[in-house]
Amino acid sequence: MSASLFFNRELSWLEFNRRVLAEAQNEAVPLLERVKFLAIFSSNLDEFFMVRVARLKRRLETGDHTPGPDGLTPTQMLAAISERVHQLVDEQHRCFLQDLEPRLEAEGIRIVAAAALTPEQHQFLEGYFHRTLFPIVTPLAIDPGHPFPHLANRSLCLVATLRPTSMSHLPKTSLAVVHIPSQVAPRFIALPSPPGQCAFMLLEDVISLYLPQLYHGYDVLSTHALRVTRDADVQLPVGRSQDLLLTIEQSIRERRMGLAVRVQYDADIAPDVLARFVSELELHPEDLYPGVGFTAFADLFQLYSAVDLPRLKDHPQPPLPVPALESGPDMWAALRAGDILVHHPYQTFRAVTHFLEEAANDPKVLAIKMTLYRVGPASPIPQVLARAAENGKEVAVLLELQARFDEEANISWARALEEVGAHVVYGIVGYKTHCKACLIVRQEADGIRRYCHLATGNYNVRTGALYGDLGLFTSRNTVGEDLTELFNLLTGYAHPRDFHHLLVAPFDLREGLVQRIRREAQQARDGHPARIIAKINGLEDPTLINELYAASQAGVQIDLIVRGLCCLRPGVPGVSDRIRVVSIIDRYLEHARIYFFHNAGTPEYWLASADWMPRNLDNRVEVAFPILDGALQAQIRAILDIQLADNQKAHLLFSDGRSERLTPDGSAAIRSQERLYEFMATGRPL
Repeated sequence: MSASLFFNRELSWLEFNRRVLAEAQNEAVPLLERVKFLAIFSSNLDEFFMVRVARLKRRLETGDHTPGPDGLTPTQMLAAISERVHQLVDEQHRCFLQDLEPRLEAEGIRIVAAAALTPEQHQFLEGYFHRTLFPIVTPLAIDPGHPFPHLANRSLCLVATLRPTSMSHLPKTSLAVVHIPSQVAPRFIALPSPPGQCAFMLLEDVISLYLPQLYHGYDVLSTHALRVTRDADVQLPVGRSQDLLLTIEQSIRERRMGLAVRVQYDADIAPDVLARFVSELELHPEDLYPGVGFTAFADLFQLYSAVDLPRLKDHPQPPLPVPALESGPDMWAALRAGDILVHHPYQTFRAVTHFLEEAANDPKVLAIKMTLYRVGPASPIPQVLARAAENGKEVAVLLELQARFDEEANISWARALEEVGAHVVYGIVGYKTHCKACLIVRQEADGIRRYCHLATGNYNVRTGALYGDLGLFTSRNTVGEDLTELFNLLTGYAHPRDFHHLLVAPFDLREGLVQRIRREAQQARDGHPARIIAKINGLEDPTLINELYAASQAGVQIDLIVRGLCCLRPGVPGVSDRIRVVSIIDRYLEHARIYFFHNAGTPEYWLASADWMPRNLDNRVEVAFPILDGALQAQIRAILDIQLADNQKAHLLFSDGRSERLTPDGSAAIRSQERLYEFMATGRPL
């Protein structure tokens, strides 16, 4: 494939994050939701630097200058990333300082500077500082007797310039660092304020205000905030001789000491002070990100949570019940009656936890087998599995330790489950287990029956309320047989026999997708209707992109709903004329993966855990599973049609990598996530 037909992965991801920023800039979005989108934008950038930028820098350190499919070398990518991120960060600061902050103040929500404090607020902060902050704040001098302090990843600090004012035999310093204890104190400190108003002061401003009380015998000449982002990509083990758990624990420790990849700082910091930090951190000019107002917008999540003004937030959408699960005497009877599809967060995630709770407490249930990827530190699901093991059931859990930034929580749950007798495995070395599957084996009057749950999203209660995902409950025997084979592979490395229904990466998922895309292309060449619809989070795989180009040229109509990065260039004359790509950014994170193939009038509907990216198809255990029930197929088609009709929160992608928000243009306004909630509530599609 020509490099000109493959858009750069990193720049495409940055264009996705620009769409997130656009929601913060969108005046139609409730004010505090705009604040939240600004926090999401910043949090996304943090992870982008910790993983993607860090990986590019690591490639350069090893002398790897190999260009990617788009033709750009790591050096060229880093330069392009720096240029684009600086533009986006400038937009971010303007959005907050010139738009959001004045609007917040008009609503009685103020971030107060030291000069604007009232006497009552001063008195409150004096007590707060001495009671809460003074005992935990640690000033670190920088001089020949003190090594340059380690600045932890994403930790905010104050850089203070000092001047001694008294004679002393002790060493003196002119420069100090004070870590901001934002892990144990709120970044936004609530101040006394009149009724109907909310006043906050930034934690770093409070410490700066009272810094002279830490530095007796000095004049504090200046204070500036500074924040370092470090390489936080865990290096995976390369051989089976290594203990996976111990290796990842060691990698987590090393993450805290990773190389610096970015520094954010107050723009008016003295050049010589900044130069000292840049030298110590071994950074380059393109790694420097000055800011105005305050640093680390990701902490705006705290402001969003601290202000209880429903009129400035999205209207509530209480999770809906699942009617098919309400009709029978228990979960098992409901599933024997037919397959059940659940659409989160519109429908309650309680359906999943109830499935497991019934299994843990039911004396007829013999075994529970489950994959867990992102669990969460306070998740009820491992607790239910532990209770099942204590109740004497055979419990086997594939707990993926390599789920980025959730490793520590997963390690903790793995040990807790092992302690109560569950069989815990940590995945297949060299592959992440990213599929979402649960198998429950129950003894019934007519013999053993298997009950299954397969999903596009994680078994995580918190994200189940925030991510758009689909899950299938079924008691089909053939699906149960497939899941038995899958778990034998995951826990015992048993080579699977042919599956009845599943496509499983890294075995046959890629080939299954290629075969189906080619089948549609042949149908088009033969003059028959042909169509592909894919809803995914990312499209990067060169092989599948080439196949989609060929299918478009053959006459297949292709609609792609791609939330994040997309390396395919739609609308290129003679290449991708029939490919349309949209991206939806709204209150819920679009996370479901759906594949539709027209298949000569006998359509195939697939749900999956996998995006169309090399890592998913080649380096992970992923599962795609078909929807076989006709009524559920119609439900999925309605979901796809609603999303493809979105003209409020959908962005159309162009061949040059840009994207623009769609507008009604005379037609009825359709916001797909609102319509989907209505659809789940009423059963009526568009």
